[in-house]
Amino acid sequence: MSYDENQPPAARPRRIGRGNLTIAIAALVPTALAGWLVWQTMSGPEENEPPKVLPLPNGQATTGKPGSPTSSPSRTPAPPSKSPSKSSDGNNGGTGPLAGKVVVVDPGHNPGNFQHTSEINRLVDIGTNRKECDTTGTATADGYAEAEFTRDVSQRLRRLLEKQGATVQFTHDNNRAFGPCVDERARIGNKAKADAVISIHADGASVGDRGFHVILPALVKAGAADTTDIVGPSRELGTRIAGRFVRATGSAPSNYVGGGTGLDVRKDLGGLNLSTVPKVFIECGNMRDPKDAALLKDSAWRQLAAQGMADGIAGYLQG
Repeated sequence: MSYDENQPPAARPRRIGRGNLTIAIAALVPTALAGWLVWQTMSGPEENEPPKVLPLPNGQATTGKPGSPTSSPSRTPAPPSKSPSKSSDGNNGGTGPLAGKVVVVDPGHNPGNFQHTSEINRLVDIGTNRKECDTTGTATADGYAEAEFTRDVSQRLRRLLEKQGATVQFTHDNNRAFGPCVDERARIGNKAKADAVISIHADGASVGDRGFHVILPALVKAGAADTTDIVGPSRELGTRIAGRFVRATGSAPSNYVGGGTGLDVRKDLGGLNLSTVPKVFIECGNMRDPKDAALLKDSAWRQLAAQGMADGIAGYLQG
């Protein structure tokens, strides 16, 4: 992603820093890794960020040329939600194994960000320093924007979680001209007293960089940031999501971040630094790699991605 807050300094490639993840390999469930091996057998080898995404005159954020109609992704429209504080149907959850649980889903970026560059470039406090309010996000070579991808997957995830009785809140859902800023995204989860928060993204790395990774909060105690209480629960949440994502999608863990574990630890993301509830980011794949892009643009794969996230969240919430 060219994250909402996310990315590291522009002087170095985005999100290629690695945390101390030596214990993460053991944490990933064996069945999940087995699923990855099956994927390898069948498919063969394979918060700053890569090139900035520039808006086209017609309003489409892209870094490449528009593709042909046959390469355009299928999209699932959904009505805008009136508020980020309620489930999509306006109730407070239902019956099922997740009844009484609150999950906040944060769709990375906003399709309108490119029209509000001055607003999203405004610096906000993320505890460790000050960073941009948000960014435009990245895009595939044929113009499928990260913000479109994240909103579609977020809506699919919401439906899956609500079927299990969870109360699902969005940080935004086509109801804002831009943003929200990364610090506000964190506050939404905190105010909801969420049992789990997931911020959904897709990366914008180099061609040949493939796979997904889940970003976990580092231990940060600076300014308004104190992640002491959420580091452990967030790691458990992220590990469960990574394992289930492998099983649901068949996608391999990132070959460029996380040392093959599918996990990365970051201390430069305001959405994690300022969170007081368990929270993770997920980079579902690399939009700049043709093979990953083909998956991200496929509606059937996006449903599997949402299913993997839902299964991981449910597993975490049910202990």
